[in-house]
Amino acid sequence: MSVEVGKKAIDFTLENQEGQKVSLSDYKGQNIVLYFYPKDMTPGCTTQACDFRDNYDAFKELNTVIIGISPDPIERHQKFIDKHGLPFELLADTEQEVAKLYDVWKLKKMFGKEFYGIERSTFIIDRDGIIQKEYRKVRVKEHIEETLQFIQENLSK
Repeated sequence: MSVEVGKKAIDFTLENQEGQKVSLSDYKGQNIVLYFYPKDMTPGCTTQACDFRDNYDAFKELNTVIIGISPDPIERHQKFIDKHGLPFELLADTEQEVAKLYDVWKLKKMFGKEFYGIERSTFIIDRDGIIQKEYRKVRVKEHIEETLQFIQENLSK
């Protein structure tokens, strides 16, 4: 099974910051911004989460939920949410199962060292569970505006 634009998003179940099981299919009937990010409390991930927070109402008006996924445990997610007032769920993919399903668990290089980690990626899923857009190797700057614009132009009807 692979993730492709125009195909049904792969369903999964993970725990949110409160330890509740959440499935992608729980949001059928709503648009979904599913974003994968490397780590809570890091500069780029904090900027991205806060940008989503600051535009949360605009997404909500378009019947769109925001779901963040990283390998961090639920306790760290809760601290991240509390520290930055994030109004959306963060899911803990501690075993990287969903990251692998969505092909965002990649070999990375930093300072001459190789390691596996999340490749910052966003998937826009429509009300019927179909992937309408994917952004890979996301650059945080202006990404949220680009995501919001795509939904306004393509999924707001």
